[in-house]
Amino acid sequence: MPPVSAQKLQDWKDQGFEPGNCPVRQVLDHVSAKWPVLILLELGRKPMRFNELLRALPDISKRMLTQSLRNLERDGILRREVFDTKPPSVTYSLSELGEGFLPHLLALVDWAENGMPNIVAARQRFDAV
Repeated sequence: MPPVSAQKLQDWKDQGFEPGNCPVRQVLDHVSAKWPVLILLELGRKPMRFNELLRALPDISKRMLTQSLRNLERDGILRREVFDTKPPSVTYSLSELGEGFLPHLLALVDWAENGMPNIVAARQRFDAV
């Protein structure tokens, strides 16, 4: 019996798999970039307003934060709540879908932290050749 990953890929191909419609690829397109990951980690701590996120991520531009928030909201991973104040205030938080994704993201973060010494060593060996 093939490994689970090979079987999953074969199942997708049997169903008429199209790379452009790959569910993994579609999710990773938005959440694997630098800023969405950091935004999700921040929102995993608590709901935040736009300027709070901007202060928490000092290297991000307003434009990039806005675009990243829109993409995550469009995918249903975060919730945007507008409050009827003068001026209106907006709070961002993880949706139920985002809450379900967070443990998987944290597992990836842990893997990256634990694996980084091995990755650095592999890079050094590769570059030395």
